[in-house]
Amino acid sequence: MTSKARLQAISNHLATSKSDGKSNANTGGETLTSKSDAAQTRTIYPPLELEDHPIDEGRRLKVVVVGAGISGITSAILLPVKVPDIELVIYERNSDVGGVWHTNTYPGVRCDVPAHAYQSTFEPSATWSTAYATGAEIKAYWKGIVEKYDLGKYIHLNSRVTRAEWSEEKGKWLVGVASPNSTSTVEADFLITGTGHFSDPRLPEYPGMEDFQGLLRHSSDWDPTFEPVGKRIAVIGNGASGLQVLPPLQKVAARIDHYARSKTYVAAPVGGEHLEQFVADRLEQAKTSPEEYIRFRKDLEAELFSRFGGIFKGGEKNNVARETITKLMSSRLGDRTDLLEQILPDFAPNCRRLTPGPGYLEALAAENVDYVTQPIAKFTKTGIQTEDGTHREVDAVICSTGHDISFSTAFPVIANGVDLQQAWRPGGSPGFPDSYLSIAAPGYPNFLILLGPNATGPAGTLCHSVETQVTYCARVLRKAASQGIRSMAPTAAATRDFRAYCESFFPRTVMSEYCSSWYNGGIKGGRIHGLWPGSAAHVAAVRSEPRWEDWEYTYLNRQGNRFAWLGNGWTRRDVTASDPAKAKAENLDLTPWLRTEAFIGKVDLRDYHEQWYTV
Repeated sequence: MTSKARLQAISNHLATSKSDGKSNANTGGETLTSKSDAAQTRTIYPPLELEDHPIDEGRRLKVVVVGAGISGITSAILLPVKVPDIELVIYERNSDVGGVWHTNTYPGVRCDVPAHAYQSTFEPSATWSTAYATGAEIKAYWKGIVEKYDLGKYIHLNSRVTRAEWSEEKGKWLVGVASPNSTSTVEADFLITGTGHFSDPRLPEYPGMEDFQGLLRHSSDWDPTFEPVGKRIAVIGNGASGLQVLPPLQKVAARIDHYARSKTYVAAPVGGEHLEQFVADRLEQAKTSPEEYIRFRKDLEAELFSRFGGIFKGGEKNNVARETITKLMSSRLGDRTDLLEQILPDFAPNCRRLTPGPGYLEALAAENVDYVTQPIAKFTKTGIQTEDGTHREVDAVICSTGHDISFSTAFPVIANGVDLQQAWRPGGSPGFPDSYLSIAAPGYPNFLILLGPNATGPAGTLCHSVETQVTYCARVLRKAASQGIRSMAPTAAATRDFRAYCESFFPRTVMSEYCSSWYNGGIKGGRIHGLWPGSAAHVAAVRSEPRWEDWEYTYLNRQGNRFAWLGNGWTRRDVTASDPAKAKAENLDLTPWLRTEAFIGKVDLRDYHEQWYTV
C-alpha cells in the first residue's frame, strides 16, 4: 500500500468515527493488506490526540470520607500527604470526633486492649494514666491528634450522610448530607466509608418493651442523668460492654438481674495479671528515652501479633488457652461452681472474641447479682418476665446487646440500581458482606471501605490495620488521579475468588464452631465475615502490593485510550528545569535518587527507586 493510500485510509476511518458520534477507543483499527505481499499486513489505528500536560500533573480528586472516628481521623492525616492535591471532606454525624469513644460513655467503658497498643503508630503517647485507658481518655487522645494536625478544616460535625448514588453520566458520587439546618447533595470523585461496625446500637425486640415505665437504654446510648445508686437494674447481654458495665453498677445498685443468652469466656488481660505493674516499671524509663519506649511498645505489641496460632482447631495454643482461661474463671468465681457451669462455653476460645472483663466475675458472684439464663418472654410495665413465668421488677433496663453487625453500610449506597446496604443484609443478594479484600465491592465504582468485612486480623492491633487500609486507599486514589482513570471497581471474578479463599480458610479455625459472634453476624455456625483470613502480618502484606489486574476501569480521555495520561512527554520537573530562574528559586532536584546516604553506605536498596514521590 502506498503512503498516499494509507493516509486516505486513516482519513476515511476518522471521518466515519466522527460521523457516528462514537468513541473510537474500542475499535480494533482497520486491517490493510498489500495484495502483492501478504506478509505486509498492517492494522491502522486512529491517531491519539495527545493531552497537553506533564505526566505527573494528575487531576484533582474530591474525596468524601464518612465518619470521624479512628478511620476518619487516620484518613485525614494520611490521605492529604499521600495523594497530591486532594480535596478532602469528612462528614461526621455526631457533635464531636472520636467515633465509638465519643458515643460510648457508660460506667466502666474502656478499651480491652492495652492503651499503649491502641494508638497511632506514628503518634505514640507514653502518658496514658492506666494500662487499659478509659473511653474518655482514648477520645481525648484522638481529639488531641485532630488539633495537632489541624484536621478540623476537613471535618464537618453534625453532618449525617443519608444516601450516596453513583452517577454514571457524571462519573461521580452524589452524596446526600443532612445537617441541623440544611440538606445538600455533594458531588465526589471517590466515596470512602469509615463508620466501622460498632456505630449503630441494636436494641433487642421483646413484646411489651414500649410498656415498660422505667429507664430503658442501650449501653452505647447512656443517659448521663441516670443515678444507679440504690436502684434495681436489669443488664441484658454479656458481650464486651456487658462485661464492663456490670462491675461499677453492682457496687452501687440495690440489685442487678444479669440476663445472658450466650456463654462466654472471660480471659486474662493482654500481658497477664501484672500488666499494670509491668507498664509502670517500664514507663519510668521509657518516658525519658524514646528508644526505651519503642522497645517497651514492641514487647507489648509482639504478644498481640503472635496470637494468630490460637485460632486453629485442635491446635496446642487453643487447647492451652481453654485450660488457662477455665482455671482463671474458676479462681475468680471462688465457691460459685454453679456459676462456672452456667457461664463456661462448650465451644473453643476465640470462637467469640476473648474479653478480659476485669472485675466482671467477682461482680457476678456478688450477693446482689442474679445471673439469669432463662430466655426473656416479655417486658411489663414494671419489669421483665422470663419464659419460666418468673417476673422480676426493676427500675431500669440497660441493654448491652451489641450493634448492627451485618457490615452493611450505614446508609443507602446505590450503583447500577443496586443498593449495597440492602444487598449485603440477610435476604438481599448475595445476602452477606461480599467484598474484594475487605476494601471495595464489585459494581460500585470509586467506592472504598475502611474497617469493613474481613478487614482486621484475629491478631495484631486495630490502629496498624487502619493505617494499612488507608494507605491502600491512597494508592487507589493516586492511580486514579495520575492515570486519567474516570472510574475503577474490583471485578466480580476477583471478588468471587477472594470469597472462595475465605470460605476455605475459616473452616480450619475455631471461629467456625457453633457460637454467636460479630465474626459471623450473630448467626451460630454462620459465614465468617468479621475477620481477615490470615494473620495481621498476612493482611499487611496483601495491602502492600495492590493487584491492579483485579480491577476494571473507564477513562477520562474521550478516545478511551489508557495511555492518554502519558501527556505531552514532559514531567513537571522537566518543565521547571527549562526555566533556570524558577528552577533555582524552587531549589529543583532533578535527581532525587542520588542521596548522601550512598556515600556512607546507608542506602536501603530494598526501597531504592520505589518511593512514589521521588519518581
